[in-house]
Amino acid sequence: MLTLDKPQIISALNEKVDAFNNYITPLNKEQFEATPNGKWSAGQNLDHLIRAIKPLQLAYGLPKFALLIMFGKTNRPSRTFDELVEKYKTKLAAGGKASGPFIPPTINFEKKDSLLKKYSDQKQKLIAKIEKQSEKDLDVFILPHPLLGKVTLREMLYFTIHHNEHHLELLKNRTA
Repeated sequence: MLTLDKPQIISALNEKVDAFNNYITPLNKEQFEATPNGKWSAGQNLDHLIRAIKPLQLAYGLPKFALLIMFGKTNRPSRTFDELVEKYKTKLAAGGKASGPFIPPTINFEKKDSLLKKYSDQKQKLIAKIEKQSEKDLDVFILPHPLLGKVTLREMLYFTIHHNEHHLELLKNRTA
């Protein structure tokens, strides 16, 4: 079972976000906007990932007392990366899906470059905030996740890493 420390988390975030962006970058208008079988387009997947990461970089910048007041502390150890991914897959298999503010609108090709830059910028802002966290704080403070419930700061980062991988695989598998 894999437990990632801060440098490993930062490295994985860089790798996964960059891999997603590198996959999207060469897509033409038709590929970027295609919605096969009613599934999200590549642009919508990109917008969804931005919608998912943006609140994190804001939350990780909050003072600890604000996190404590708003969400509390955990009453259990952080799950490992594999345990968190397994819980997410179980929730998806049970019908869990994006809701509310995480559902992307139609995304036109003209927005591709600005969205790619925005996603990269959000990643960098999140990494800067992660660097200011202690390893202990990653396992003490919690945030709400729409599908997973209360998760530690470390688990939310595990989710973010996997979430990128998940959406990249969805795109790759539908065009294979």
